[in-house]
Amino acid sequence: MTTLLASACTQSIEKQVDELYGRMTREERAAQLCATYLSNYFDENGQLDTAKCRADIAFGIGHFSQYASQLSMEPDMIRDRVAAMQEWLVNNTPSGIPALFHEEALTGLCTRGTTVYPQQIGLAGSFDPQLAELKTVQTGQAARKIGCYLCLSPMVDVVRNPSFNRLEESYGEDGYLSAVFGTAFVKGLQQGDLRKGVGACGKHFLGYGGGGDADEKELMEEILFPHEAMIRLGGSKVVMTGYHAVHGTKCVANAELQEDILRSYLGFDGMMVSDYGSIDQIPETGSDVERCAAAINAGNDVDFPSGTCYSHVLEAMEQGLVSEETFERAVKNVLTYKARVGLLDRNATFCDAGHIEFDTPAERETAYKLAAESIVMLKNDGTLPLSGERKIFLTGPNANTMWAMLGDYTYHSMRYFWQRQTEDDMHPKIVSVKEGMENRLPEGCSLSYTRGCNWTELLETVIEDGGDERAQYMRSIQGRMVPHPEKADASEAIRLAGESDVIVAAMGENVLLCGENRDRTSLKLPGSQEAFVESLIATGKPVVLVLFGGRAQVISKIADRCAAVLQAWYPGEEGGNAVADLLYGNVSPSGRLTVSYPAVEIHEPICYNSLAEDDERIAWPFGHGLSYTSFEYSDLEIDSEVSTSAPEVRLSFTVKNTGSMAADEVAQIYLSPVSEDQNTRPIQLQGFQRVSLEPGESKRIAIALSTEQFGYYTNREWNIAPGRFTVKVGASSKDIRLSAETALSGETVTKPLRNTYFSKSL
Repeated sequence: MTTLLASACTQSIEKQVDELYGRMTREERAAQLCATYLSNYFDENGQLDTAKCRADIAFGIGHFSQYASQLSMEPDMIRDRVAAMQEWLVNNTPSGIPALFHEEALTGLCTRGTTVYPQQIGLAGSFDPQLAELKTVQTGQAARKIGCYLCLSPMVDVVRNPSFNRLEESYGEDGYLSAVFGTAFVKGLQQGDLRKGVGACGKHFLGYGGGGDADEKELMEEILFPHEAMIRLGGSKVVMTGYHAVHGTKCVANAELQEDILRSYLGFDGMMVSDYGSIDQIPETGSDVERCAAAINAGNDVDFPSGTCYSHVLEAMEQGLVSEETFERAVKNVLTYKARVGLLDRNATFCDAGHIEFDTPAERETAYKLAAESIVMLKNDGTLPLSGERKIFLTGPNANTMWAMLGDYTYHSMRYFWQRQTEDDMHPKIVSVKEGMENRLPEGCSLSYTRGCNWTELLETVIEDGGDERAQYMRSIQGRMVPHPEKADASEAIRLAGESDVIVAAMGENVLLCGENRDRTSLKLPGSQEAFVESLIATGKPVVLVLFGGRAQVISKIADRCAAVLQAWYPGEEGGNAVADLLYGNVSPSGRLTVSYPAVEIHEPICYNSLAEDDERIAWPFGHGLSYTSFEYSDLEIDSEVSTSAPEVRLSFTVKNTGSMAADEVAQIYLSPVSEDQNTRPIQLQGFQRVSLEPGESKRIAIALSTEQFGYYTNREWNIAPGRFTVKVGASSKDIRLSAETALSGETVTKPLRNTYFSKSL
């Protein structure tokens, strides 16, 4: 969209919203700031309860919360309910304003039957933002079909604590990588036009999972980075705050974050929404009226999930706690978003007509490719790939279960954790490791299986205080563990292991051992899993350890004695096929770590970019990942000197596949200052290129680094200062293959904000 056209559209929306706001009663306006659940308004026969609608939402309603994941229902039925509700609102409320339906979309649209893609912590390890963007294009298309105009995703918290229970939802520990993938998410979901795509909601603002109380430099340079890029490059128009506090104030009531940093500094002009129940948790106030005032005065527009506090907004105004101007701002921000997505159009179309099909072959193919690209081979002594005539024994609690594939905020996990409902593995089809290995079993190989051990025998999950209040029901059933229909027989496993040529052990976490509000006291393998792997190793047969879960797990006592180690994270519906293809060598591993993989228990922030020297606490570094082939880097050329006012520094180098198998390599570009007084990190990812190479093939990679990427933040300015830097090219943050110096010369250039955030291919 051209600047003139965008400006005209903005003016048109402003006029439309002003006119609508002027016609609305105060009760109608207040209703736009509140939300409710769609399931409350349909009877046991699936018919809209119009009497309840007239009683509860006579003045309309702003939002419907998690409307699709609440139900185990075919998409046509969900669509029909949305259409019925929208028709009622348009025809039976004073101003006829449709509601905004939102849903989760971290790993695909969160409803029955939709494609389940890999969890974000693994997806970022693909270092393939183009494919990740395609994933969210597909997600947005599915969402629009059932009337969803807003997805409460992505989560772009830069998470540097290895034990954080929601690490899996993030893109890892690096601000640059998180910004790249967050921006790709927004661009794919929104498709450059909110009338065609679906709005993305970046969360959690700011520093949830660590970093909120970092020093100003780290906060503004790195923790803010993904949000900044998503807003300024991706056009994100919705932001959600976190449950945590920054500088002593809860984020949802924190004007420093919402007004000063987000709106004034970044220029955000969209809608601010609370995390579920976070306004209820503001500690400094004693009543819902006061909590409402604290949040709306700080800049928050909407109270999710059910408007508990914002239903008192008119009362807060009567008491002089909220001004007319503040109230108008919040209501108009909601109406503006609705106008941007087309809900206020005269003949708005709310859903698709006709039969809806989810999980198409194209979507499954995307899910498979991302899974295959995201799995990281941490170690291999040559045992992999498995080929020839071999007796393979598969075992472990994650070998024959959908829970190895499904992380937090997938539909199945949402239903199981929040609503205690177990969904089957057929909507969509979830491929287990066992099924994948059977599907792909090479000629001449045989596969035997028994479960061997449980995830855990003792209660390990600790229900965290705070967060989504719906999780607190878990306290009453805190001994709950994921059931499995198969018996775990360790003696049978050891017998079959002794008869095999190689053992594949599928271990790790599940939905109740990792996720929102779910903590474990240790990063080691749950329960007796480590002891079980020890017993497998003791058979003398090579053990291939395949780990699933939302966090890196401490395996230092067994890793050295395993023949190979794969980190599969939660790879989604096609995870079983992807794992099998990597084990059998149909595909070469190409995933890279998005976190520093701990060798010991670490419950504090760590990040590769904080130290120039090696950290003995780290087993495998950020960016690490092995392949079935080898790659040679050569012939680095770089601009030796450019002006601080120049647009970019150019470099190029050659990557060659020197092995015998076609494979992808992820070439990573890091930047380090030559001297210690240059106000930049000792080492920082500033670019990458995924390249596919046949055996013996070479490709020349050319990259442009913006001179702004050499800069730093101070006092609300971005500074590009003269100095010397080392540009490093490598296969990980610790496996640097090429390096060369470049210099920025001239006067220091300052600007309010960066304009170019990422490197680009030439």
